[in-house]
Amino acid sequence: MTQNAANGAAPLVFQLVIYNLPGRDCAALASNGELGPNDLPRYKAEYIDVIAGILRRPEYAGLRIAAIIEIDSLPKLVTNVTSRPTGTAQCDVMFQNRGYVDGVGYALATLGAIPNVYNYVDAGHHGWLGWDTNFAPSVNMMMTAATASGSTPANVHGFITNTANTSALQEPYITVDSTTRPSRWIDWNQFNDELTYAQAFRNQAVSAGFPSNIGMLIDTSRNGWGGAARPTGPSTLADLNARIDASRIDRRIHKGNWCNPSGAGIGERPRAAPAAGIDAYVWVKPPGESDGSSTAIPNDEGKGFDRMCDPTYGGNPRNNGNMTGALPNAPLSGHWFQAQFQQLLQNAYPPL
Repeated sequence: MTQNAANGAAPLVFQLVIYNLPGRDCAALASNGELGPNDLPRYKAEYIDVIAGILRRPEYAGLRIAAIIEIDSLPKLVTNVTSRPTGTAQCDVMFQNRGYVDGVGYALATLGAIPNVYNYVDAGHHGWLGWDTNFAPSVNMMMTAATASGSTPANVHGFITNTANTSALQEPYITVDSTTRPSRWIDWNQFNDELTYAQAFRNQAVSAGFPSNIGMLIDTSRNGWGGAARPTGPSTLADLNARIDASRIDRRIHKGNWCNPSGAGIGERPRAAPAAGIDAYVWVKPPGESDGSSTAIPNDEGKGFDRMCDPTYGGNPRNNGNMTGALPNAPLSGHWFQAQFQQLLQNAYPPL
């Protein structure tokens, strides 16, 4: 409120993350939540209703409230059911009991009824949903949720990609075409960076029936990939995989690696309307907050130990059996990770 009063005629954008679905994070362990898979009534009454009661207070009517809706949830109902090699039994449960779909629908309907709240639903990232088998089905899953629990697509102001992830905003030295898609890094994906993916996702969503004025957010808090390893031009190596690896901005071992990736840097600073169809670049995952512990740590926060956060782990189907590239000595998810923060500063691009 104090910032808004000093902001002049333009209302301040207040950003918050809605992230507490029943059976949260069904395909991983580091960000398990407090609610069990059948706790949808508690999610509605004890979480969404309480938040909505705060946000609709008259004194907050002058703020623009951007609500980031349930990170890493709806896409998992497409890619992580056990009909896929990447599936888990818990995601099957959440698909069958509609906890995610009805929970997101309720959040959209309840928060969307507040005039100054703008809902952005999480839409994964290009290295997760950019394949033909995932892209349109994920948009359809978003529509299923947007029409659940009394909601309508009008409650969706847009979508956000790359939340808490490190996929590069742009890959200027690689063109995605029939010659590069077979490479090990691109792996037949239709996209190779977040900007083209976000713009395409928006178009697909409009085609599926979402409002034509929806916009996209991209989380750029940790996708800068600066530092000495950043390429300055396209490679001319003869071998396809070697050429792509030498040309790419994103330095992860595999696009499925998501936990405290070594070498990452702070990305673009938050700003509005940076590109066509993009409402803003935003920082959703605060730089320096751990994605998960690199070893098992007893806790009372419901946080599990996910081997994708272990730098010694050799991988699983979700990262095609590669090493994780995770930083060692990481604390529990959400806790401050000083070594990661220092690396993010050092590797920031644009540089700090």
